[in-house]
Amino acid sequence: MAEQPILTVEGLTAAYGAVTALNKVNMTVPRGGICAVLGANGAGKTTLLRTLSGLKRAEAGRVLLEGADITRIPAERHVHHGLVHVPEGGGVIVELTVEENLRLGGLWRAGRRERAARMAEVVELFPPLRERLSRPAATLSGGERQMLAIGRALMAGPRVLLLDEPSLGLAPLVTRQIMDMLLQLRADRDLTVVLVEQNARSALSITDHGFVLNQGEVVMEDSSRRLLADDRMRHAYLGF
Repeated sequence: MAEQPILTVEGLTAAYGAVTALNKVNMTVPRGGICAVLGANGAGKTTLLRTLSGLKRAEAGRVLLEGADITRIPAERHVHHGLVHVPEGGGVIVELTVEENLRLGGLWRAGRRERAARMAEVVELFPPLRERLSRPAATLSGGERQMLAIGRALMAGPRVLLLDEPSLGLAPLVTRQIMDMLLQLRADRDLTVVLVEQNARSALSITDHGFVLNQGEVVMEDSSRRLLADDRMRHAYLGF
């Protein structure tokens, strides 16, 4: 018997007024996989993640996390169910220190010992943060802020991590470091990642499966290897 997918999306529809941003989107994400969501600007990628995490209300359809319907629960409750969203730009609070930002991510965790253990894991994963724990997040570089945003999400102990454009505005070397880190997280923690990424080539190089959106609809899905090799699809929807 096949293992139940950790995340299932059925007929998900979302709109902004009269404009349909997602139109009956279906997705299946296996446990421990890294899936790319690709498409041009305005294709609906960010709206998809916002709807999955409850920040955007679904007009129709369902989001199932390990078979449990989480479509209508408040956005803050998604974290308790194991689904954490890192929005585009990371959303770190620049007035707080690095350590304070990280602690925010683990607030709902009851045990002080558990929070301390997660903090130790995060700074081990991101060594630059260890050296800057007492500094305001405003002093961090773009790459360090992205590390902080992902580290804060990991403090909540997610089973599914939604990442929106983690490489946006970063140098190629830092982008490569972020992508390598995602592979390490999957290997070490059995973490499932849904990655929205404008750099399609970079995303497909580390993911297992890809979904291509166009005008709010899934127009193609396949293994990342086959999507990368499909010249017609790449030219039509991904621009490379």
